[in-house]
Parts: sequence; C-alpha cells; structure tokens
Amino acid sequence: MPTKRVKQLNGSAAETEAAFYDALNRADLDTLMSLWADDDEIVCVHPGGPRLIGHAAIRTSWAAILEHGGLHIVPTQLHETHNLMSSVHTVVEGTTAGGEAAHLVATNVYVKTPRGWRIVLHHASVAPGAAPSDSHSQILH
Repeated sequence: MPTKRVKQLNGSAAETEAAFYDALNRADLDTLMSLWADDDEIVCVHPGGPRLIGHAAIRTSWAAILEHGGLHIVPTQLHETHNLMSSVHTVVEGTTAGGEAAHLVATNVYVKTPRGWRIVLHHASVAPGAAPSDSHSQILH
C-alpha cells in the first residue's frame, strides 16, 4: 500500500492555518498532525477540556473528536501578530453544534521551522452570546 505524502508548507503561517482547518473539515488526522511542530512541548486546549501537552496526547484527543467525521469549522475575523519566526492568530470559529449555529474563539500559534510554519499551540474556547461582528471593536480587559 503506498504511503500517503503530506504536502510540505513552507510559505506562510496562513497557509498552515488553512491546511489545519481543511484537515479538520475532512477529518484527516494524519495531515492535521503533520502540521504540528516536532517539539515535544506543543499544546492543545479543546473547549472545556484540559491542557494537552505533546504529540501523543494531542493526537489521541483529535482522533476521538474526528472519529465521527469532519468538524465543519469556518475560521473568520483573523487577527494576526507576527515576526520572522512566530505568528499568533486569533480567530472566530463558526460551526454548528446540535444543529444550532455556534462560535468559538481560538488562538493558534505558529513557529517557523526547517519544515516550514508549524503549530505549537491551538487553544479554543466556547464564546458566549452571538458571534462578534467586528473583531477590532472588542474591548480588552
């Protein structure tokens, strides 16, 4: 059986983020995990869940989440802060839960590695109320 080749993404953190959400939508666990940095200190926090550290814990959690199919998440309202070696993205994740439209807020952190931009942190939280219409109008603390 031929080995599946995973595309190397070297262009930008935005390309890696697009590939991340595409893999989630397709329930493609192998591609999803290939987008994470090789570092043992990678971190993932799912809505209402504990902090997961390392490839094994993160892969196990995504496998359980994706076992019934893709998530159909649409990231919007990207706010990006970056430099030459890291990029921090906050997005509003639009989805449906129990047939109802819902949204999460997520932070995705990327670092530039020899293999291209890779995820080191994904943290998603349930957001109360309606999805914000403009990310720049939010008041911080």
